[in-house]
Amino acid sequence: MGSDRGPAVDREPSADAVHTDPGHAVGRREEDDPRPTLAVWKFASCDGCQLTLLDCEDELLGLTEDVRIEHFLEMSGAEGPGEGRARPAGRGPYDLSLVEGSITTADDAERIQHVRRVSRRLVTIGACATAGGIQALRNFGDVDEFRAAVYARPEYISTLETSTPISAHVPVDFELRGCPIDRRQLLEVITAHLAGRKPQIPAHSVCFECKRRGNTCVTVAHGTPCLGPVTHAGCGAICPAYGRGCYGCFGPTDRPNLRSMLGQLRHDGMSETDIERVFRTFNAASPEYAPLADLAAEEQDTPSAGTESDPEGRA
Repeated sequence: MGSDRGPAVDREPSADAVHTDPGHAVGRREEDDPRPTLAVWKFASCDGCQLTLLDCEDELLGLTEDVRIEHFLEMSGAEGPGEGRARPAGRGPYDLSLVEGSITTADDAERIQHVRRVSRRLVTIGACATAGGIQALRNFGDVDEFRAAVYARPEYISTLETSTPISAHVPVDFELRGCPIDRRQLLEVITAHLAGRKPQIPAHSVCFECKRRGNTCVTVAHGTPCLGPVTHAGCGAICPAYGRGCYGCFGPTDRPNLRSMLGQLRHDGMSETDIERVFRTFNAASPEYAPLADLAAEEQDTPSAGTESDPEGRA
């Protein structure tokens, strides 16, 4: 099962589908508390995106006036007021689910189906949930070799051969990129879903944020390799603001011009190995980056090709 990829996957029909499912209980809630319910789920990840929600602090306190946080094991082991310890799977139903992490085990693959069934809206947060995360580097190697290198008793480790995004397993209503996600964008996503509107998350590249911030382009001024032209906005262009090139932690922007980016990185002195490594980080398994290997091989014989690019990566 796949899904449209991109910075803002919004599938309004999924909520309707939930309502038409006679076995689905979403919409029913405690009679004495009309607030919509929120659930936060963890799969394979470092927890950084969940911590971003906790880091909202003052905003989070205000948010709880409008939403009842019903399942969030990172914050509390309890599910709902006075209902005892929560099961890792959670009972639901929930009006909005935030999902962090990728699918790396058979149990994960089964549990995300349950999460989808008990969620009216499902939003994935972070590079692991939207692109498989850094653990998706296994997708390019031999997982048995990795397992033997890391664990003293690898026979006790149960894992899948790949790390995949949530959208590869269930329909997703919205994808929020970043490693970790940006707290302002997260609050916008939650607020928008509570208000029944589409989140206003820009789909443009980091280059726009650089210009808005008044940064001098590190590539134009200093020849510093920078993935800004093909990276989704959201970080506020932090790295270029400190004279470093963007290394792409917010993942691919819409329709990245990889051919032009390859030419520019070579022009700035990066080797083929370095180019491969710079793309194989937090979002290595992004479908938008998949053509990179073929393009690199194709253009290796024509090193002068693709060296012309504008700041937004358009040929």
